[in-house]
Amino acid sequence: MDLDIAIDGWPEAIDWAELADGAADAAAGVEPILSSERLTASILFTTDAEVHDLNREWRGKDKPTNVLSFPMLERDALLALAPDGPPEMLGDIALAQETCAREAAEKGVSLEHHTAHLIVHGLLHLAGHDHIDSDAQAEAMEALEIAALAKMGIADPYGDRN
Repeated sequence: MDLDIAIDGWPEAIDWAELADGAADAAAGVEPILSSERLTASILFTTDAEVHDLNREWRGKDKPTNVLSFPMLERDALLALAPDGPPEMLGDIALAQETCAREAAEKGVSLEHHTAHLIVHGLLHLAGHDHIDSDAQAEAMEALEIAALAKMGIADPYGDRN
């Protein structure tokens, strides 16, 4: 998968593009469809204000959130995608810097680790996974996230539940 990355308002001391590439590789390691060379996804590292606007416009929710995912293809279409052919846009992800930083601090984890988790989460949404309709669905998606993050050497972000 090819990533188109734009960064605005995030700390410059961290290589966010490298982090996104690593998270995408890890996600592809647990969700094979994400390893397709035909797929492209965009990741926007931006501000709470921008994500707030996107959330209001596209989801009808008048507040910022940590990550938004906008899939372009249904899961069935992804699974039927031939290995050869023209590029296909998987979808877009937007991350809100202030919300991500606040959540990382609240969880006592680094901003990099929390952001990697949110990128993996967003990519899994683009690949057709969800966590809204049932506990089983949520547990399956969380298991993929945990496995992907383990490939990056990042601890289970849900480990404090039990």
